[in-house]
Amino acid sequence: MKLINKMERKFGKYAISNLTMYIVITYVVGYLLLYLAPNMLSYFLLEPALILRGQVWRIVSWLLIPPGSLDIFTIIMLFFYYSIGTTLERTWGAFRYNLYIFGGIILTVIGAFILYFILRLTGSAGILIYEGGSFSTYFISMSIFLGFAAEYPNMQVLLYFIIPLKIKWLALVDIIYLVWQMAQSGWVTRAAIICSLMNFIIFFFASRNMTRISPRQIKRKRTYMRAVNNSRQGNVTKHKCAVCGRTELDGDDLEFRFCSKCKGNYEYCQDHLFTHKHVQ
Repeated sequence: MKLINKMERKFGKYAISNLTMYIVITYVVGYLLLYLAPNMLSYFLLEPALILRGQVWRIVSWLLIPPGSLDIFTIIMLFFYYSIGTTLERTWGAFRYNLYIFGGIILTVIGAFILYFILRLTGSAGILIYEGGSFSTYFISMSIFLGFAAEYPNMQVLLYFIIPLKIKWLALVDIIYLVWQMAQSGWVTRAAIICSLMNFIIFFFASRNMTRISPRQIKRKRTYMRAVNNSRQGNVTKHKCAVCGRTELDGDDLEFRFCSKCKGNYEYCQDHLFTHKHVQ
């Protein structure tokens, strides 16, 4: 996260504001091409073999590939994704949201090339050409939804405009569906899913406080809870300063904290928490 902060200070002025609007525009253009010139879409697929032969526009043109047919449900989803996308941008800031979206796009392109070279070594490179349509903005949009669900898990939405449901349960259903789809599909689709959602995976683990589940922290919590439980069994005090020996019975305004730098479970009052000598 420190690296992102440094990047934001240096490159934040280049971030694209209202990026979700441009994502929706690519959807609209893609659907227009689907109905007006469907044969043209074959020239937009992300196919590394053809890119290496000089068709370099495919590196970005695959972003115009629409994920399925256009219907009323798709139109509703476009409005929905615009809403949650703009909310994420306001929450994270334009630079971090740009980094999240473009990170997914770049990882998808990299994953397609890695898969191509692997299939080429195994003599199956032709598979990627036939399944190049698996690389579309569908999973990029899915990462927007999962990012929003991670930020606002308890927000309620009306499923089919009737059923109130917390967004975290919808995200869980999507994750289960993606796992099932990966199990039923070939490596091309698996690579498209993994690479497109890698930005969410990186974001999720980078934004979690992993120290709370470390073995050391768990041991400290258990020791603390045992001390609290033992104090409840008699007139034993709950807190005691390791320097001055004062307890909570010596004053209602006293506060006690454990020191994370001391080796062992040493508790100090507010007068000695920052002035004591650390036990090693």
